[in-house]
Order: sequence, then C-alpha cells, then structure tokens
Amino acid sequence: MRTVVITGGTRGIGGALAARLRRRGDRVVALGSADADLSSPRQTVELAERLPGRIDVLVLAAGRFDQRRVVTADGLEQSFAISVLSRHLLVERLVPRMRGGTVLSLCGVGGLPFGRLNWDDLQLERRYSLTRATMQGARALDLLGAGFADRHPDRDVRYVLWNPLLVDSGMHRYLRQPWRTVVGRTAALLGEKPGAAAERLERLLDRPLPAGLTAFRRGRPVPVDGPGFDPGSARRLAERLDRAGAEHWG
Repeated sequence: MRTVVITGGTRGIGGALAARLRRRGDRVVALGSADADLSSPRQTVELAERLPGRIDVLVLAAGRFDQRRVVTADGLEQSFAISVLSRHLLVERLVPRMRGGTVLSLCGVGGLPFGRLNWDDLQLERRYSLTRATMQGARALDLLGAGFADRHPDRDVRYVLWNPLLVDSGMHRYLRQPWRTVVGRTAALLGEKPGAAAERLERLLDRPLPAGLTAFRRGRPVPVDGPGFDPGSARRLAERLDRAGAEHWG
C-alpha cells in the first residue's frame, strides 16, 4: 500500500485523483485549505512536519489565481506563494522521507513557448496581470523540476511535470464577471473532466518512469533540455525561494 500526499486534494483534479487512489487501496492524505494556508511559508513548513514519516507519492496540485494582485499577510504575492514557494518548501522537506517514489507537479508550461520569469520582480509588484502571474508560475514550476536532481543527487525519486491543458476543474470560480462565466462555459464545453484527467494521472503513476525529471503535456512527452529547463536558472530560483521562505518562517 502506497502513502500518497496530495495538495489541492479536496477538489478538481487532485480530489478526483484522491478518490481513485483510495479505491485501489492506497493510503491517501488529501490536503485542502482547511489543513494549512499554503500561501504562508510558516504554515507550509508546519504542515510538512505533521505529514507521515514515509511518503511514496507527493502530488502538488494546489494553486490559486486572481485577476487582481493579492498580497498575503507575509507580504507575498498570493499565486506565487501557493503555486511555487509552497511546492518548493514541501519538496525540500518531504523528499528526504521518500525512498524511491514520485513527485508529481501540476502543471508547468511543459514546453510551451510562453511566459517568462521576471527575475527583478518575482512578486509582480509593477506589472501584475492574471496571464503574467499564471505563466510566470508555470515557468517557475518547470525550473523546480529542472533543478530537482541537482538538489537531491542521492534520491532515487522520479520528478514529473504534468500539464493537463484545459480541464473543467472549477478554477474559473476565482475570476470576476464576465470572465467567470466565459471561462467556466468554455471549460465545461471543451475541457477534460477532472475524473478523466485523474485517470491519466493514475496510469502515469503506475508507469516505470526513470529517476529524475520527465515532463508531459496531457500524456505526450515533452523534452526537458530546452532553455525553459536551464540548470543555472533552476539553481538561481531555488536560492531565491530558500531566502524567501527563511525570511517568513523565522
């Protein structure tokens, strides 16, 4: 029986995956906002300390997006704190408990040539927009995957980036009108249902993937040797996130 931890595991793709894995007999720890505020580095670190001593699969599916720039109580831009910083902190604290197994992160850009990291403004204080925040976060997630083996050279752990593309997961609820209705209807009409996306992920977790980084865009492999996966940029980002986390958890 595997022990599976899923952030964002109470709804959407994460919730559907949690239900599927429980039915097959896995021990699933599905985490939602009631368990910890992942925009808070302190709460994220405290959450990691409460999680099981052995973890076989860590699924990182939590995210939050807003059309307006939202600043947390720690002075962090909310979407970056939840989607990027919390994932970095959890991986750095939980991977030492893993002997083999898989880290599955939803979702990096996965090879799409859009977006960039604003190194001089990671919190997007000057030019925030929902699109810019979303794409910057996705680029950052690619780099977290790219730097994983460098940070954990002795861990035989698979790190998988998965971009599900359009899924009818309810993320439109964070938008204001009229975009909430437009995006919601588009996702309902054209998007993959969470259950179908979760089925893909369940099959992926059963595959004999190599240790280190692999990336997929809705099931199709994506090369991880392009400029979006630059090792130097990955180290630079990890150092920035280490400093940001330490500043806010003491």
